Amino acid sequence: MRHAARRDAIASRPNETGHGAIPTRAGRLLRKADFDAVYRNGKRRSSSHFTVFLKANDLPASRFGFSIKRALGGAVVRNRIRRRIREVVRLHREEISAGWDFVIHPKPNVERAAFAALENDLLGLLRV
Repeated sequence: MRHAARRDAIASRPNETGHGAIPTRAGRLLRKADFDAVYRNGKRRSSSHFTVFLKANDLPASRFGFSIKRALGGAVVRNRIRRRIREVVRLHREEISAGWDFVIHPKPNVERAAFAALENDLLGLLRV
């Protein structure tokens, strides 16, 4: 494929910010100060697979942060866990209450758990 044709094909792909996608910057907690504010001033909920810290924000949408400890495994394992959690959030974005900051900490058993179990567990914690 020629470079110009390839560029045109890439440019014509649908935008990822459509149905259920997590917006690149606006939907994520990125700064340490944001994480610290949730830890300091928020509430904590736990289940068999996750610990979720949550704090109300004054924004029209919820934001999500993920904290995956090195103790859970190497980079490949941690990234797989992160992808699974992001997929749950992406699939159920409309069901999650707006106006909250969430920091999600997975527990060691997340790596081996079935996706459906993770989905039910996390959604139960994210409903406010």
